[in-house]
Amino acid sequence: MEIKTAVTALCALAQETRLGIYRLLVEAGPEGLCAGDIGARLGVAPATLSFHLAQLANAGLVDARQQSRFIFYSANFEAMNGIVGFLTENCCGGRPCPPAKAKRRKTSAA
Repeated sequence: MEIKTAVTALCALAQETRLGIYRLLVEAGPEGLCAGDIGARLGVAPATLSFHLAQLANAGLVDARQQSRFIFYSANFEAMNGIVGFLTENCCGGRPCPPAKAKRRKTSAA
């Protein structure tokens, strides 16, 4: 992956609403979700959702497909894997990486 492509994708994800949309689409899998479902689940107005989906599509992170009168959006998993690969390609100087330690989430005492 070229650095310009990585920067474009990371910039698109560096916004709270777009990151939420993208994470939801990754969770939904290859079938994706229709725009109305995305907006309803995240509480995003249609015009705002359209703007953010366009930004993610322009960065190559989501794909859209028309099905009847609905537009379904899905994460572009090839692009996602490309970004992860780009970020980790020189990890640990070519040596095997140590196992990641699971971080515990802080919970409030009741």
